[in-house]
Amino acid sequence: MTDSTAPRKVPAWLKIGLDFGPILLFFLAYGRLKDRVFEIGGTEYQGFIVVTALFVPLLLLCTGILWWLTGKLSKMQVVTAVLVVVFGSLSVWFNDERFFKMKPTIIYVIFGAALAIGLMRGQSYLQGLMGEAMPLRREGWMVLTKRIMWFFFALALANEIVWRLFSTEFWVSFKTFGLTAALFLFFMTQGRLLERYGVEEEDGSA
Repeated sequence: MTDSTAPRKVPAWLKIGLDFGPILLFFLAYGRLKDRVFEIGGTEYQGFIVVTALFVPLLLLCTGILWWLTGKLSKMQVVTAVLVVVFGSLSVWFNDERFFKMKPTIIYVIFGAALAIGLMRGQSYLQGLMGEAMPLRREGWMVLTKRIMWFFFALALANEIVWRLFSTEFWVSFKTFGLTAALFLFFMTQGRLLERYGVEEEDGSA
């Protein structure tokens, strides 16, 4: 008998599309609406605010579809969705784009702090999230967790510098491509650690 509570697998391309599709659409929509001003209910809204208002329900829709298809959401996905709703809504309500720009900073600080708390307790919370996907020895998880912790803090600092010192257009490009590329590059550089601390099964396969 199959376990109905087990996560269901979906095609990789579909999962990637649901994860990153809203971000890409945000970038494309902003490119078309960035110079426009919309009057809604007697209040003028810049294109960035309008795109943010559209991005929030789109992200929730894609997250809901992903949950419906897989039967599971990671803690990172849940926290991200909650913060998008909170800071996106604040940006629209106060007609102030700064709230939405601070969102990535808050997300990375929360995740970095959570990993730091685990390390101080001698634990790797990352192992509990990714243990099945990456079989590593305990010392490997501790090293990887420490690296990712500092990486998250570095991303938070980078986001603060960019949104405070550069234009909104530059920040949108940085958020869409810069932060995403940084995440991929980081994990691509961890091959030596995975090779050193990887656990081999009894049949000799990795």
